[in-house]
Amino acid sequence: MLLEIKDLSVEFHGMRGTMKALHNVSLSVDKGEIVGIVGESGSGKSVTALSVLGLLDKNAVVTSGEIRYAGRNLLALGKKEKQAVRGKQIGMVFQEPMTALHPTMRVGKQLAQVIKRHRGVSGQEAERLAVHALREVHIHDPELVARKYPFELSGGMRQRVVIALAMAAPPELLIADESTTALDVTIQHEILKLMKELSERRGTSIVFITHDLGIVAQLCDRVAVMYAGEVVETGSTADVLRSPQHPYTQALLHALPDLADPDEPLLAIGGEVPDLRRRPAGCSFASRCSRATEECRLGKPRLEERKPGHEVACWKGADGSHG
Repeated sequence: MLLEIKDLSVEFHGMRGTMKALHNVSLSVDKGEIVGIVGESGSGKSVTALSVLGLLDKNAVVTSGEIRYAGRNLLALGKKEKQAVRGKQIGMVFQEPMTALHPTMRVGKQLAQVIKRHRGVSGQEAERLAVHALREVHIHDPELVARKYPFELSGGMRQRVVIALAMAAPPELLIADESTTALDVTIQHEILKLMKELSERRGTSIVFITHDLGIVAQLCDRVAVMYAGEVVETGSTADVLRSPQHPYTQALLHALPDLADPDEPLLAIGGEVPDLRRRPAGCSFASRCSRATEECRLGKPRLEERKPGHEVACWKGADGSHG
């Protein structure tokens, strides 16, 4: 197992109180595997990623759990040790590429700096490898692009550059946080295809964070569905999308045109995510679930295996019967 998150809980302390952003989050990523984390805004997807990278805000506190990467607990590492892991062993692709690129530095120079730092090669060799990295992400005329500034490139081209930066070390694990959201459908498809290709060619594991189950269907081997800072369902992508067990996963599928049953109308998910400063005693989805009973409101279900490799946190079965 390359990455294993076990019972991770995170709180944010602020003037308006304590927000319990993550509650007992557990998930794993094997070598060469692509795992999707899906859920609405505020479900805890990005907080989970930032916890792995050690990039949580100063007002964040990890109250319980472990994050094991290649056998080491990342939460127990010092600042310098975390920095050594970040970038070299774990790469990150953010949603907006301009936040990851220096606006006044040529693309090739930025890549060369990262390569020189992580690989320990000469400046000249780093420049050569920078051009090669751009070619690997299917950038036409990489020598020309290396001489350009980020603002001279299209959004899709900038995202390719960010992927090249993230893969420059190269890392064993790549975390991509909503990295195709701002792109049009055609470019989005090209970026997803590129990431899958890089994973297969290099054996790189990928954690892909998204709100879109359609993207998960295209890219991921397994998926973890998050709601209100908790993992409510996890399993192989095929199992979860073909036979969703949790009412929230079912609701997400019914709201997505590409994956919903064509004979059924699309349905919006009513209600709101609970206030995480006052986390419910029972199932966090109970207030929005048409099948919820008193048992759901009073007791919090834990992830349990319904069938090999497919875990669900719900008191009920997929059809509403007692699980």
